[in-house]
Amino acid sequence: MTCSHCVSSVTEELTAIDGVENVTVDLNAGGTSRVTIHSVAPIGSEELKAAVEEAGYALAGTPA
Repeated sequence: MTCSHCVSSVTEELTAIDGVENVTVDLNAGGTSRVTIHSVAPIGSEELKAAVEEAGYALAGTPA
């Protein structure tokens, strides 16, 4: 992610997941950004991965 539009895209996809209450993105332009998700219940990693990929990005440590 490189800009506020990127942050907005990822935030939008993640907040669409049932149970997600809040998403915070610590943008590291050109590097690995940190995303913190607060939810009412655990969320599966595959569901998170799908949401991030829908926004056009990949989770750190996974092939793009």
